[in-house]
Amino acid sequence: MHHHHNAPRAVTRKLVIASIATMIFVVLELGAGLYASSLALIGDALHNFTDSLALLIALIAVRLERRPPTIEKSFGYQRAGILAAFVNSGTLVAFTIFIFIEAFQRIRVPHRVDSLWMIGTAAMAIVLNTAITLSLLREGRHDMNIRSAVLHMFGDALSGVGIIVAAFLIRITDSTLWDPAVSVLIGILILWSSWGIFREAANLLLEGTPAGIDPDEVSRALGAIDGISGVHHLHIWAIGPARPAMSCHLMVGDVPLRSTASMLASVNEMLAHRYGIVHATVQFEFASCSEDDPFCLPYSEAETTKI
Repeated sequence: MHHHHNAPRAVTRKLVIASIATMIFVVLELGAGLYASSLALIGDALHNFTDSLALLIALIAVRLERRPPTIEKSFGYQRAGILAAFVNSGTLVAFTIFIFIEAFQRIRVPHRVDSLWMIGTAAMAIVLNTAITLSLLREGRHDMNIRSAVLHMFGDALSGVGIIVAAFLIRITDSTLWDPAVSVLIGILILWSSWGIFREAANLLLEGTPAGIDPDEVSRALGAIDGISGVHHLHIWAIGPARPAMSCHLMVGDVPLRSTASMLASVNEMLAHRYGIVHATVQFEFASCSEDDPFCLPYSEAETTKI
């Protein structure tokens, strides 16, 4: 219990420190980018600015998730983390498109850049963003909200590596086209990595089934429990990040009501152990199965009948 209460506070402290450090660095990097006339540095500064916003949104979501449920919001504010992940990944996608447009303009009309300033500033960015990424990595494995913020920071660490590569190529070839070219490559990588979280968050906001859970597999697992002869009206969604929930109707035939208690315990244990579903609403139907009812047949038999 002590660890449970301290974990959100530790995450909050990390997010506050990371937000302040990132915002300070944004000002420094933007000034360096303007001085060096480097699109890669300016773009990375804007990316760092979205990072600071992402960290602030994640921080707000973490604090909202800790609020207790109310009569109006019986599940509390747990979905705030999914909403934060959606906003964070969406802004990252929008920002990347902006960088693409600016990069293509730089390719058409090259700009002289100061490669030494690019190398020095990018090196500091790598250190900062790598440190923040590593500090939040463990929490990000279990929370989509934190994971989207971590993705921002990891993407910016990659941007720093790309900027240094571009700076060295500029010094070697004396061609400033490497600046926008590397910006485009970094943008593609960030777009590819952020799209997954954006799609997953949108799916959960639309009450879709969480990634990694197959409804047909869940139905078969429920049907395999002794006493359950049919499964229908199955719905699986997410209350919050890493908090899947489920509701369904289970057909148990003409059995005494008291016998469903052990059946319900078996259902809850199986769902929690196999799929991490800790909130399940089950309605038992005391109805007999007919041969032409697909809900009452075992899935393997149903598939054989269709074939």
